[in-house]
Amino acid sequence: MDILFAATSALSLLAGIGIFLIACKMMSDNLESIGSDKLRALFASASKSKLLGVAIGAVGTAAIQSSGATTVMVIGFVNAGIMTLAQAATVVFGANIGTTITAHIVALGLVGSDAISTTVIFSAFTCLGALMAQKAKSDKIKTIGGIITGFGMLFIGLSMMSSSMEGFAQLEAVRTFLASIKNGALLILTGAILTAIIQSSSVMTSVAITMLVAGLITLDQGIFLTMGSNIGSCVVSVIASVTSGANAKRTAAIHLLFNIGGVILFVIIGQVIRMLSAGAVSLGSIFGDAFPGAPQTQLAVFHTVFNVVAVIVAYPLTDAIVAFVTRLVPEGGAAEEDLPAATHLRYADVNMLATPVIAVAQVKAEIARMADIALENLNRSLHIATSLDFSERQRFEETEDLLNSLNRELSVYMTRLLRSKLNETDHTYLSKAYHTISDLERVGDYAVNIVEYADALKAADVRFSDKGISEIEDAESLVNSLFAEVKEAYLYGDRNAQARAFELEDRMNELAEQMAGNYISRITDGTCPAEAAIRYLSLSTDVERAADHFVNIAKVAA
Repeated sequence: MDILFAATSALSLLAGIGIFLIACKMMSDNLESIGSDKLRALFASASKSKLLGVAIGAVGTAAIQSSGATTVMVIGFVNAGIMTLAQAATVVFGANIGTTITAHIVALGLVGSDAISTTVIFSAFTCLGALMAQKAKSDKIKTIGGIITGFGMLFIGLSMMSSSMEGFAQLEAVRTFLASIKNGALLILTGAILTAIIQSSSVMTSVAITMLVAGLITLDQGIFLTMGSNIGSCVVSVIASVTSGANAKRTAAIHLLFNIGGVILFVIIGQVIRMLSAGAVSLGSIFGDAFPGAPQTQLAVFHTVFNVVAVIVAYPLTDAIVAFVTRLVPEGGAAEEDLPAATHLRYADVNMLATPVIAVAQVKAEIARMADIALENLNRSLHIATSLDFSERQRFEETEDLLNSLNRELSVYMTRLLRSKLNETDHTYLSKAYHTISDLERVGDYAVNIVEYADALKAADVRFSDKGISEIEDAESLVNSLFAEVKEAYLYGDRNAQARAFELEDRMNELAEQMAGNYISRITDGTCPAEAAIRYLSLSTDVERAADHFVNIAKVAA
């Protein structure tokens, strides 16, 4: 009978954890979706000061109920060069404070009589949220319904976990086994491993709270398990950084070092307290005396105090921590564009697809990089055509291959991202982004045409006249000026830059007409070979069309 009872309790615990995890995911995804623009602006503003970074990390994580999602966002910003490593460190510090809000929600859910507890009240929100999500016509209302449903399910999962713990509490063998685990290091390790498996410190802390309330563990045991959960929570950021750049890996390392350091600090504090009190006082007794009769509050408050104290200690050491992880995780070597086989995306990481708000930002960063590469190859092609110096031919071809690969890989990435829950703004942006990368790929094609003209000139043993070369250089300068305005408009939505890009496009069109007219005159007076004239006219047209494709990108900012 005990075996059957234990099996039932174990299955109830697993069901409760599953519902709790789904609830956290629903709340996080819908909160990100409804506030993606604000979240991007919030995290981007962390650059203003380190203290503000801590506050933003705490508030942002409390809002989306996921320190893992916050850390992944920060890794994405660092990977894209939007945030420095020091700024990322402070946001990560704050995220550890913000994530403790879940423990207080759980503690609140365990308050009340059996007749009408807060768990029952909040669980009823599931029905309200589900009706909103199914019946509402507005996408925004449906998203809010998803948030409310997730909130309600959080307490359903909590109720099932709590019930299972009450079941375990009736089994003498379980109580005896748990009571025998006194080793703090073993409890910390257990908490870290279990959290790494379920990838949620919130769930692990919630399980510890329900065990504590059921009398299965002491407060000191719960404290050790909670400290271990902080270390285990780092697995999310570590996974997200695996395929990212050096700074992303450093951000994950900061997260891990911060939590390990916090655990070491509190273990030392606990040992000192025991030594000074001859074993009469422990961390558990301190928080137990502070909140008598409320074990759920005792552990929830400890979780918050643990992270707040860790931040207070780590904050003034931010620069030293950054310097340490910079040495610990060196740069990966040559830049991607310097490697012939480098055809993978630099910023858009599949790990970021789980956090659409940051994945969209990474798409924009990747497109900006692709635009830089396209302009670089266009300039290189014009140099080859005017100088007939083919020393960079291999480099040109490698860059063209990279452009084609980026076009394909980014298209696949955006297709996967479009299947995520996106707000209307991000969905519209991604739809336009397909045309943007196509425009950039076409710029690359025009550069290929120009190099082919250079091949034809070399084969015919002719070259452009000095006046023709001077006009090509004027066109190149104009395209580069136009590109600078396009990039400003695209990245920052600068309408003035967009307007200047349109003006430069008109000037480019006029210059292309002048180039055609001038070369016809040179053909007429016999100062230009026919072979050169044909290639020159085609080149002027290709440069003008490349400028048009760049301007199309500026229109996305409208």
